[in-house]
Amino acid sequence: MRFTALRARWYKGYLAGGSLLMAGDNAEHAITYWVIWQTFHSPLLAGFAVVSHWLPHLLLSVLFGSLADRYDCRRLIQVSAGIFAVVSVTWGVLFATGTLQMWHAVVLLLAHGLASALWHPADGMLIYDIVGPEAVGSGVRLMATGINLGQLLGPAAGAALLFTVGPAIGMFVNVLFYLPFTIFLFLMPIDGHRRRRATPPRLRLREVIETLRDLPRYPSILVVVVLQGAVGLFIGMAVMPLLPEFGALLGQDTSGLGYGMLIVAMSVGAVIGGITLEAVGRVPASARLAIVSTLVFAAGIAVFAFSRDFPLSLAALLVAGFATITSGSISQTLVQLESPPDRRGRFLGAYGMTSMGLRVGSGVLIGGVAVFVGPAIAVGIAAVLLAGVAAALLAVVLARGRASAT
Repeated sequence: MRFTALRARWYKGYLAGGSLLMAGDNAEHAITYWVIWQTFHSPLLAGFAVVSHWLPHLLLSVLFGSLADRYDCRRLIQVSAGIFAVVSVTWGVLFATGTLQMWHAVVLLLAHGLASALWHPADGMLIYDIVGPEAVGSGVRLMATGINLGQLLGPAAGAALLFTVGPAIGMFVNVLFYLPFTIFLFLMPIDGHRRRRATPPRLRLREVIETLRDLPRYPSILVVVVLQGAVGLFIGMAVMPLLPEFGALLGQDTSGLGYGMLIVAMSVGAVIGGITLEAVGRVPASARLAIVSTLVFAAGIAVFAFSRDFPLSLAALLVAGFATITSGSISQTLVQLESPPDRRGRFLGAYGMTSMGLRVGSGVLIGGVAVFVGPAIAVGIAAVLLAGVAAALLAVVLARGRASAT
């Protein structure tokens, strides 16, 4: 069935609220990154702004998944939205009073990343509980599409606020993005645990090691956790800061329109991909399809890296966006369906730890290589490495399939 998750009673409101929250997240980035650069002109702080968003995912996702297993997921997301809102208000006060210092920025950036890491495992638990196992793939895809839509509209809204009412008022207005979701979660009666059959284990600090040690018992989950970790490590979000250089290589350095098209191309491809997959109907949740989609993503990034033709580069990014939402949504669906019910949050946390947490390393990897060989070759090398990992995982999956068939 098409757009199956939308038939669930509470899902439409949940999808709208989550998409707005992501738009607020990205609107804040658009304003704060600009002010931070204008205030401090620090490349180190600019790099930390990216790292700080993903570092909490790497360090705390499994523990936050444990919280999602035991407590009301609505309240965890409301805490997350509250942190987002407090951070926005604090930025606004500091901008308005002209008292922003570098340590303020460091603390607020880390708090913002903490809120993001807290949100994701609870979000996965609620999607599963709202739509059920039969429609969880649709629910994950539609939320991924909403997130990418937020990544498109959020920066545009942030830029509009920045250059109309100014950064301080813009940050106060940005709080409005978080309010609808917070209010909706008070109204929704689903807490993320309606379908739970057993009491989850107690929350312990050694959960990270124990959960990772347990992954080999669930081969499909292990495959997609490694797969998406490779995507995060080798590509992650590292292409975005290099787009000005690619724009110059493609002759778009003087064209605001052309550069803007490069910035949004992958998110547009992801939105198109999410809507197309839902229009097609049921998409099988298989590790093999997730791996093949990742190979397509790696190929799209490689073509973009070496292309010197603007339409071809744009098409490559669109294909990459389409492929990454396919790969990511299938991978998360597999984790949702095959995790033990009493530890689903922990396994979603492990998935987030690699898929998002390892994005910390992508900027270091590509940036470090780019110093010696240039951005294009650095991105191309990263794409080839990702393709190599995906091909190795595909070989393992195919070998397992042949072994089980005999």
